[in-house]
This record gives sequence, C-alpha cells and structure tokens, in this order.
Amino acid sequence: MKGEEFSEDNWLEEGLPELIDRIIESYDEYGGINRSEDEDLPSKQAVIEILEDLLSILFPGYFGNAKVDRFNIRYFVGNLLSSIYSRLVSEVEKSLKYLSRNFGVASEEVCGKRARMIVREFLEKIPDIRAMLSGDIQAAYDGDPAAKSTDEVILSYPCVLAIATYRIAHELWIRGVPLIPRIMTEYAHSKTGIDIHPGAKIGRNFFIDHGTGVVVGETTEIGDNVKIYQGVTLGALSFPKDERGKIIKGLKRHPTVGNNVVIYSGATILGGETVIGNDAVIGGNAWITSSIPAGTKVIIAPPKLYYGNSCGNDSVDSNQP
Repeated sequence: MKGEEFSEDNWLEEGLPELIDRIIESYDEYGGINRSEDEDLPSKQAVIEILEDLLSILFPGYFGNAKVDRFNIRYFVGNLLSSIYSRLVSEVEKSLKYLSRNFGVASEEVCGKRARMIVREFLEKIPDIRAMLSGDIQAAYDGDPAAKSTDEVILSYPCVLAIATYRIAHELWIRGVPLIPRIMTEYAHSKTGIDIHPGAKIGRNFFIDHGTGVVVGETTEIGDNVKIYQGVTLGALSFPKDERGKIIKGLKRHPTVGNNVVIYSGATILGGETVIGNDAVIGGNAWITSSIPAGTKVIIAPPKLYYGNSCGNDSVDSNQP
C-alpha cells in the first residue's frame, strides 16, 4: 500500500498474485497481442536458427562455426539439409495452418502435405540461389574500390546478409508461405539496417553499398546490375482506400527500376507507376514520383551555401568561403 514500508515477503504473498491476475485479465482485454489455446504460430527463434543454417549452406566456411573441407563437405551439407528439412516443414505447416484458420485458404488437413512439397521445392532452389548470390558478391567487389577481396565482402558487408536473406525468403514468399519470409527479412533488417521486403523482385548482380537506411518495398521490381547506396527508399507514393476507408492491398505500390541503374544516397523513388529506365543515374537526395527515361541522369540543383563568421551571426551568400 502507498505510504506503507515495502515488504518483499508481503509483496510475494499478496502483491504478486494480484499482478498475475491483472496480467491475465489483459490477455482477454487486449487479445490481439497474445496467442493461446491451440493456435499454432511459427516460432520466431526456430525460423532464425533455420535461416542461419541455410546461410551456412549458401556460404560454407563463412557463416556458422563448422570447419568445412573437401573431406567432410558432403556430410556437412547432407546432415544440415536433413535437419533443415524437418524443422522447416514443421514451421511452414504451422504457417499454413495459421493461413487456413484465419483466412480459409485451404483445409488444415492438407497443410502438412503442402508444407513438405513447398520445402522440398525450396531446397531444390539452393543451387540457383547460390548462383544469384555469386553475382551479388562479385557486383559488390567490382563496385566498391575499398573492397580488397570477395572474402572481405562476404565476411563484413551488411548487404550480403540482407540480400542473401531476401533471396531465401523470396523463394518461400512466391510459394505462398505466410509469416516466415517476413520473420527472416525483418531479422536481417534488425541486423543490417537494410529493409528488403520478401515480395520484391530483384534481378542479378545487385549491390547495396554501405546499406544503412535502405528500404525496398513489397511490389518493387529491380532489374539486373543495379547499385544503390545508403538511405535509398523505393517506396509507395500513397495508399488508395476502399469505400470503408480501409487501405486496398495487393496493388503495385512501389517503383520499377530497370537494368544498369545507379541510385545514390538518400534518393527517394515512390509510386507503383514510376519506372526508372535502363542505364539511368539518380543523384543523391532526389525525390522522384514520376518515370525517368532510359539513359537519363537526374540530380537536384546545388543548394546555396551561406558563409559567415563562426563567432557571429552575420552571413554572406558566396560561392567560396
């Protein structure tokens, strides 16, 4: 009680049970942020562990702690694939049951069979994912004069984790798996500051230099040999609403970027009808909401700089200090 001397024993006997009751009551009052009963959801931690094991297969010797050589590589890959298969089937089945229960997409009875099919198809794509990532790594090495080797790129560049995670998650996304792809890409987002939605379509040899603050929206389409810098947003211009004021989902809201495009830091490109043509260059901090023809260079006008005495308030408009 307020004003009374605190007693830990009294609180454990009286205050703690009261607190437990209030927390339990909040589960009913604010039910949208808790789950109980038999409502399966994929385990976030399990999905992250699966992702980390997939990265170990995609980049053996770089990700994970296992020592891999030509003598044990077959055992390493086989053992890890078998483990990933069983764990990922379990998480995908939970996700499909969630979809069935909440949206009536399919009967729960077929979720297990479909989960096994999806995971099998997904794992079969690993060689193709590695081929794409090989091009991404080479693009980073070729595109950054500070890169001393591809080893340095794989081990230290945040874009590697972000793009590799995206390419994994995208394969699950296009197969209709809910929840898991977003868990994966948001995990990479939290680690790198690079936010790539798993629904985006991204071509070969993709490089994000520096990376912090990059946003690539769900319906973005990016061609081959594209390079973007930190702080770039490929986002939605506006969200159309239905007659009830609800946002209409499923529309193309994000831009299309052609082949061989360079987008410099801080540029913002918005809108589902916005197309950046092949070989275009978008300058830093540009704000673009309409299409740009192929081969065009877009820069913002240089700002006026004002110079003055650092000890006073007077300023002079000048081209030189």
